[in-house]
Amino acid sequence: MPRTTGPTPQQVESVMAASRVLVAVAAESVAAVEEAVTLPQLRVLVMASTDQRLSGAAVAAALGVHASNATRTVDKLVAAGYLDRSEDPDDRRLVRLTLTPTGRALVTAVNDHRRDAISRVLDAMDAPAREQLASSMRTFASAAGELTHDPVSAGHT
Repeated sequence: MPRTTGPTPQQVESVMAASRVLVAVAAESVAAVEEAVTLPQLRVLVMASTDQRLSGAAVAAALGVHASNATRTVDKLVAAGYLDRSEDPDDRRLVRLTLTPTGRALVTAVNDHRRDAISRVLDAMDAPAREQLASSMRTFASAAGELTHDPVSAGHT
């Protein structure tokens, strides 16, 4: 369907209100693990939880920091037992970063916290409203370039 006009101020404000709820949910889930990892470290762990290959250069780009800062962040996560670092079997010049079982458990705990909080909000809505919201959020995430796979069939990572 062709777009004829931009978003209305009311549409923007509605999404802003919803984003405040989602940010609060995210902040609560981060607070639950802030004794263990910093927010940038958690971002690295979440990146490592996907099936994509993760390298030090990718970490630096995602965090918007110099490669040396990314290396220090990764070093701390390796030392804490959350990440494993190994040679990339396809290119020995590259380093591959993967979650350890402890790292996966931490990411799972954060995601479970978020799922539970979002489920409680969705439970307060009737079924047709939930489905309409879910459809709209898939469209929103896709427009932002975020949703590249079905999170349910991908195992909730």
